[in-house]
Amino acid sequence: MLAKFTAPYKGLSKEIWYLALITLVNRAGAMVVPFLSLYLTKYMDYSLTQVGWVMTSFGVGSVFGVWIGGKLTDKIGFYRVMVLSLSFAGLVLISLQFLHTFWLLCGGVFLLTFVADGFRPAIYVAIDAYSKPENKTRSVTLIRLAINLGFSVGPALGGFLIANLSYAGLFWVDGITCILATILMVRLLRYKTAGKKPEEVLIKNLKSPYTDGPYLLFIFSMFLIGFTFLQYFSTIPLFYNQKIGLDEQHIGWLLALNGFLIFTLEMPMVSYLERKKSKAIKVMIQGLILLAVSFIVLNTIDLVGVAIMGMLFMTFGEMLAFPFSNTFAMNRSKLGQQGAYMALYSMSFSFAHILGPNIGLQLTAHYGYYVTWSVMAGLIVLSGMCLLLLNKILKKQNKLKL
Repeated sequence: MLAKFTAPYKGLSKEIWYLALITLVNRAGAMVVPFLSLYLTKYMDYSLTQVGWVMTSFGVGSVFGVWIGGKLTDKIGFYRVMVLSLSFAGLVLISLQFLHTFWLLCGGVFLLTFVADGFRPAIYVAIDAYSKPENKTRSVTLIRLAINLGFSVGPALGGFLIANLSYAGLFWVDGITCILATILMVRLLRYKTAGKKPEEVLIKNLKSPYTDGPYLLFIFSMFLIGFTFLQYFSTIPLFYNQKIGLDEQHIGWLLALNGFLIFTLEMPMVSYLERKKSKAIKVMIQGLILLAVSFIVLNTIDLVGVAIMGMLFMTFGEMLAFPFSNTFAMNRSKLGQQGAYMALYSMSFSFAHILGPNIGLQLTAHYGYYVTWSVMAGLIVLSGMCLLLLNKILKKQNKLKL
């Protein structure tokens, strides 16, 4: 029994395990973002419109941070980018609690994601550098497990801190864990640059990711997925509070359920699908169906059981869609342009951060939750149609095995 559980983890390099530990420590303190919309409405007394613009600042900072992070990853290497990003993000998080005016808070949130999200393209290149080609999907999944194990701790701890202390504790703990993750990285992870591996074939006349048509279609689909997925960390916590009557502590436990399930089930599921040689796009579409159902469920009745059911559908959809989308992006990236390709992949979610939470909150403010969830389900269907078209194009070109 134990052998079956540990089998998917065999063959992963020690550096990938170190990366997972660093990520776990960092994400265990990630409690500001899940509660940001509640912090702004309940503690800062902001309107939904103001909250929407703060979240847009979050997204704009993310876009620029990911873009600069990708450029720097190609120039100075992923290791230096990750160290700089983690350390400065910790300082900004601690400082954020002292900003009280609307425009200062918008600027602070912009700065936070600008420095923090430079980490995202860098860690994808790090995963590629430290893992073997046959282990890429499982390496990505291990990092996601670390993220979600941390995320199962973070919101639960965050809800506890809010209930027993104050919102200020969130910023201190989040910032300190970023700094602690920086120290762990410097002490544990050997410096390395992304380079050509012996088993990889050098591809000449490399395309820019911005001229790779199929990849851009994939990026648009990822933007739509991110647009809808981010409602679970902006609009939906407000729904839990206003419509279902959950307080911050119970919302934290519900969000923690997502992280716990991914930690326990995603690696075995991915390993099983890999053994079956499942097609990446097919698996992603199956995940999108579950994501769409998660929003449809929320439109039925305002009960705690419905909230749990919606979270379960979302979680299993996430487990199918995201690991294989990460691998698709890494496989599509070309040697020497990994930073640019992975930056564009990350930017799809950053642009989703700009528009998703704001539009979700504006829709809710003007038309209510029912319309908002219906729109989100429709956008997920559109994303699935894009993936079907992408699959057709790739089969025709016969350039990539899916």
